[in-house]
Amino acid sequence: MRAVLWTERRDMKIVIVGDGKVGYALTHELANEGHDVVVIDNNPNVLKKSQEALDVAVVEGNGANVDVQREADVPISDILIAATSRDEVNLLCCMTARKLGCKNTIARVRNPEYDQNLRLLKEELGLSLHINPERTAAKEIFRLLQYPSFLKRDSFAKGRVELVELKLKDENMLAGKQLLEMNKLGFGQLNALVCTVDRGGDVTIPSGSFRLMEGDKITIAADATELAKLLRLLHVDNHATQSVMIIGGGRISVYLALLLARARVQITIIEKSRERCERLCELIPDAMVINGDGTAQDLLLAEGLESTGALVTLTDMDEENLIISMFGNFMGVPKTITKINRTEYTAVFEEKGIDTIVSPKQLTADEIISYVRAIGNTSGGSIVTLYRIMDGEAEAIEFFIQYDCEASYLHVSLQELRLKPNILIAAIIRARKVIIPKGGDYMQKGDTVVVIVAASMGVSDIKDIFVDGIYRMKD
Repeated sequence: MRAVLWTERRDMKIVIVGDGKVGYALTHELANEGHDVVVIDNNPNVLKKSQEALDVAVVEGNGANVDVQREADVPISDILIAATSRDEVNLLCCMTARKLGCKNTIARVRNPEYDQNLRLLKEELGLSLHINPERTAAKEIFRLLQYPSFLKRDSFAKGRVELVELKLKDENMLAGKQLLEMNKLGFGQLNALVCTVDRGGDVTIPSGSFRLMEGDKITIAADATELAKLLRLLHVDNHATQSVMIIGGGRISVYLALLLARARVQITIIEKSRERCERLCELIPDAMVINGDGTAQDLLLAEGLESTGALVTLTDMDEENLIISMFGNFMGVPKTITKINRTEYTAVFEEKGIDTIVSPKQLTADEIISYVRAIGNTSGGSIVTLYRIMDGEAEAIEFFIQYDCEASYLHVSLQELRLKPNILIAAIIRARKVIIPKGGDYMQKGDTVVVIVAASMGVSDIKDIFVDGIYRMKD
């Protein structure tokens, strides 16, 4: 079923070059949101799959070819997204598309050596946006290792607001308590709010009467300066990880190891390829690099698995990553992070003790979806950032209310606004101050607003959160 969006959102014509994992995920997401999607790929078999499963138009051929792009109507398209496995092809696709008249171009670029050039030549290359999935995934993992008790951690408003996910264990003080009781437990001193609860796969945006239980996964919006205080209040360990074992020596491992080295974290990398190990030693001289099979239990134990602070599995195979992480959990490693591409099995993974999953494919898709929704916005507050939370069942969206916005929902107390069901205004950032809102608070021009919504709603404009465009409650 396609999501029904608010009437002011503009559906767009989008061309996607490359029908691999990222391309297919984007096609699925954008087609479900009602956009007119055309997919270009050299492989007729994968095109047939997308055409039959997703009901989209397809064009067989080289996506960088002018004639192929014309056949796909690139000259009259709103966006071209180049997501092939080759950076150079992606850049050439975008350059060609911009010359043909496409309004916006997005390229997936994975080679770290291109980063500096892209910043310098972005305009000349005709790029609206370039995305490096491996670097994005590494940053996500690094942020999680700073607060290992969190299952997920997202930031808004240039890092001023954090949205964190954690699981309530039996000793947690919140288990068995109603949300309205939280102030009695000391939460009144915190600028924080419980936004969503996942109980056995059933996701709820809770009211004050909701009672938390052991085993619940909850997301909390908090002032970033109060994360450590939040963990202390919950009696949860808030110490950053001091030693990390990384399995696999690919691009994500390099980006992550460089971040960890700057933070003076002890690093061990296990990689099968001897040639790759030699390269890792050159790139990350502070890391201990082991040439070996990361799936071998005796090797993991010999290299200190039982004493490491965190295990991060980053091989190219989901199955290997899962097995190694499960072994790490079994051996009592305090934190395991698992790279997964097939996110449709997330619920199954969690049953096996795999709590913290990072998907470069999904991170890339989320970043592009956020950009697409932002440029499809026609009025009011536009999207700045979008994150999928609670295994994709909900979205946390950051809006910026433009200074020229004249909407009638401004300066109206939140308790008077007519919000659709399953929507929560989680934070308002005004002049660098974080407001975790109460009923008497309001929005105004220049505010950044973080909203939690059900993923099925397909919100692309802050006006989408109101009932039928009617903002104020009736007297």
